[in-house]
Amino acid sequence: MFHRLSSFQRLALWTTAITYFLILVGGLVRASGAGLGCPDWPRCFGGWIPPLSAADLPPQFDASQFNPTLMWTEYLNRLLGMAVGFLILATVVSAWRHHRREPRILWTAIAALLLTGFQGWLGGRVVAHELAAWIVTIHMIVALVIVQMLLYVTVVAQDKPKGLSPQQGLSPQPSGGDKPLRGDKPLGLSISVLIVITLIQIALGTQVRGGVDAALDAGTARADALATVGWLDYAHRDAAMAVLLGAVLLTAWLVSRHSPLVRWSYAVLTLAALQVAVGVVMAYGSLLLAAQVLHLTIASLLLGAETVLFLLSWRQTT
Repeated sequence: MFHRLSSFQRLALWTTAITYFLILVGGLVRASGAGLGCPDWPRCFGGWIPPLSAADLPPQFDASQFNPTLMWTEYLNRLLGMAVGFLILATVVSAWRHHRREPRILWTAIAALLLTGFQGWLGGRVVAHELAAWIVTIHMIVALVIVQMLLYVTVVAQDKPKGLSPQQGLSPQPSGGDKPLRGDKPLGLSISVLIVITLIQIALGTQVRGGVDAALDAGTARADALATVGWLDYAHRDAAMAVLLGAVLLTAWLVSRHSPLVRWSYAVLTLAALQVAVGVVMAYGSLLLAAQVLHLTIASLLLGAETVLFLLSWRQTT
């Protein structure tokens, strides 16, 4: 589906991959209870470098807050977030060098950088609000939007007309990068609806996780915690089935039309099925920590696959 990638596209894809890894690590932080491993932000126990022992804590911190495993898990998550920020900055610099006459690419990359700064600030609010479910949900959705922006600039950068020199590609004359994405509008609309439902499902899942955490903090047994969430859990499950059904119908549609996009729809369908399967394992397996991390990671990859499928559907008439 893609031709040979440019240096800009390779950088954007690497940045996307590391951002996905950050989401995975964030899921591990949440599942392990390390979200408050550093009780302050942006520092950790008052310093830029975490303390080596409880004896090294500043006087304003209680020694009972100190857990080396949770602290380093959260601190490394923050360092990885900084690395992603620098990678996105590098992507913006590359966009300026290679695509500064293509506003869709340049300004989307800049928007991703600004949103990353906002995401860092949100991370501080998450700590300040002691992992309140509503702000954790916002934090997660913003991370996914950043991934979508990076995927967007990667796909749109493929639209530059072939055979142009770098100077021609940067000329003020209209180029393929300046034209609106063309494509199959009914297909694009169908995929966009699927993306919205997936985002809703992920948001509901984050809320469910917040309810589970509250139940566990109240002393509810892990095996019984999910049952305390109520309608949010049922809505999350219904949304997951809606996404799976949408993926099945979308794949059948593309297969019937012999579309080259069917390979990406297979990826969407596979990820949707895996997400449901892991969700079942998690629900009936006493909320296994590994299943929680895998469930979130698959959901993130699913949204990414849907985003690429949407963008490719607008690059060609299927």
